[in-house]
Amino acid sequence: MIERRAFLKLAALAVPPLRTAAGAARFPAQIASRVERAFRTPGATPNGLQATKEGLWVLDQGTNRVALVRYDDGHVIRQFDTETDRGSGITFDGSALWIASTYNRLLVRVNPQTGRTLKKMPSPGSGLVKWGPRSGHPQPTGAHGLEWRSGELWVAVPPAVRIFLLNPEDGTQRRSFPAPGVRPHGIGWDPDGSLWVTESIYRSFFKMDTATGKILMQLTLPAEEPLVDGVVQVPHGMTIWNGKIWFSVAETGEVYRVPLPA
Repeated sequence: MIERRAFLKLAALAVPPLRTAAGAARFPAQIASRVERAFRTPGATPNGLQATKEGLWVLDQGTNRVALVRYDDGHVIRQFDTETDRGSGITFDGSALWIASTYNRLLVRVNPQTGRTLKKMPSPGSGLVKWGPRSGHPQPTGAHGLEWRSGELWVAVPPAVRIFLLNPEDGTQRRSFPAPGVRPHGIGWDPDGSLWVTESIYRSFFKMDTATGKILMQLTLPAEEPLVDGVVQVPHGMTIWNGKIWFSVAETGEVYRVPLPA
């Protein structure tokens, strides 16, 4: 989160553009047309989201609990504890949930009815994050955003600043590409098959070509939205459902949504 005054000062100074090895990045950029507050989550620190036909899965980092909630009002359908450590991402493979157990650097597969652990494997790209003072981030951490598609597991890892494609059977890396910025978080599938990646510090969502790793578009939250008690909030967990990007704010316990660009 960012205090309103500090954020507006940064905006006035102009945050430096995202850069690549070839120089300033060139891709379309938009500001989200509107931000809608959806609901407050069952836990105080929602850090992972995953949309499914049954409802929205919410992973709370503070309690290590998972809740399945309704889209319209956040009403809890079911919830349970997990054997994870301050997780930051969640996805569904059609029969079980995967959780990015961030602080013990594991990817954990769990039963979607009870939370019972079914499998564990190491997170790729674990290490120290590349933002903030070292005193604020003294220990290695692992994966954040997770997504599943066609029998493969996609993983966003802030310490490595990369997106990894894994074989979920044994955790081996099939390939990877650089993530935008320095703090990638939640990820979600666009209807056209591209992957949206949340960058928390830029308060943006980047649409990426999964074959090349090329950034196709940047969607940024408005300068003062969402604003809670004078503090500009940053996105953490993210998923896509019904033409909208849904994102969680870990500091306020809320879920918001913005329309996907046309």
